[in-house]
Amino acid sequence: FSLLAKELNPNHLAVCAEEGAGFAFGCSRSASASMMEEGPPNSSEDQQGWFTARNGSGSSLDLESVVQPLALNPWDVVLCISGTIISCENAIVVVVIFYTPAFRAPMFLLIGSLATADLLAGLGLILHFAFVYFIPSEAVSLLTVGLLVTSFTASVSSLLTITIDRYLSLYNALTYYSEKTVTRTYIMLILTWGASICYGLLPIMGWNCLKEPSTCSIVKPLTKNHLIILSVSFFMVFAVMLQLYVQICKIVCRHAHQIAVQRHFLASSHYVTTRKGIATLAVILGTFASCWLPFAIYCLLGDYSYPALYTYITLLPATYNSMINPVIYAFRNQEIQKVLWTVCCGCFSSTMPFRSRSPSDV
Repeated sequence: FSLLAKELNPNHLAVCAEEGAGFAFGCSRSASASMMEEGPPNSSEDQQGWFTARNGSGSSLDLESVVQPLALNPWDVVLCISGTIISCENAIVVVVIFYTPAFRAPMFLLIGSLATADLLAGLGLILHFAFVYFIPSEAVSLLTVGLLVTSFTASVSSLLTITIDRYLSLYNALTYYSEKTVTRTYIMLILTWGASICYGLLPIMGWNCLKEPSTCSIVKPLTKNHLIILSVSFFMVFAVMLQLYVQICKIVCRHAHQIAVQRHFLASSHYVTTRKGIATLAVILGTFASCWLPFAIYCLLGDYSYPALYTYITLLPATYNSMINPVIYAFRNQEIQKVLWTVCCGCFSSTMPFRSRSPSDV
């Protein structure tokens, strides 16, 4: 997300603004061509970028002091506001789960993992905005983009683990409440965060395009190959989630039919129950797909020379997924609702009795 090292004068900034290229994603090819035609700046007053090339070579980069403040990009402001909302929502979920001893069941651990990942994503968006406009630094930029990659990867992976847990709670209902389930949950959490941290460390460890702009993706300083790996991983996760939710729908329909037969319910009642369950699963999967698919597809098709406006338009819905997750997976849970209402009434008690619920109820 950081600006590549360039020498920009006010005319160059105007070219970027006209093409819709935000400072967080750099300028397009036409802006670069305009810079080459005009030649290097003749005085230090023209150097308004964060970085300038040593000896004009463009290969070795030194941090320069910002002579004039960068123009505020409205898209960056919107992302910062989204990050603030995401942080507040998920911080509530993390605090509730962490400080409530009753929330130590596997399903709450997975919800807590999802909330932690989304909380870090929100903080990453805020820090990115602050560092871009107030503390420009190449090293800090790599840290923030690494944090964002780690958090969003962990968020998507946590959604997969929750889906797996829901499927197993229905498929192996008799053996779900056992030590084996707890062990499996911890293994999934370790794999989720281990893989996410590895993805996030790649830009910091040197896999970035700061020294080779031609290898950049639509999200700088991530390389095109790095973003392709992330996109392919997302499509694999989405395919597995889709398959699992199809199986969950089949199990729900079969269970609803068996209950209707045993209790002699009317066919219309069975139909309503089944339709409600399928509709809930469709909303969950549809929200996830509508938020992330546009950005994942654009990561595969887009090029670093494309206007940054397209990146902002597809990235913003992806951040909304972290804003919606607490509503779907946490605030709809009756136990979490009880704790929140108790806290609001000022009579919170950590020893409140809770009825254990199946992950399929979440």
